Amino acid sequence: MKPNVGTADRILRAILGIAVIVLGIVYQSWWGLLGIIPLFTAVVKWCPLYVPFRFSTQKKEAQAK
Repeated sequence: MKPNVGTADRILRAILGIAVIVLGIVYQSWWGLLGIIPLFTAVVKWCPLYVPFRFSTQKKEAQAK
């Protein structure tokens, strides 16, 4: 798996994931578990939805490593 999620994208995903989890806890809803998805993709720096479209928010220099 080649990283395809850049720094700004990772920060946004982490904030969104945590917010969804917190809202799920506050409203006592299992929908909060969906926050795990953006949080996971932020941690592993890879998004499976970017692959078929060959999209990447990673800087070109970082991709070469």
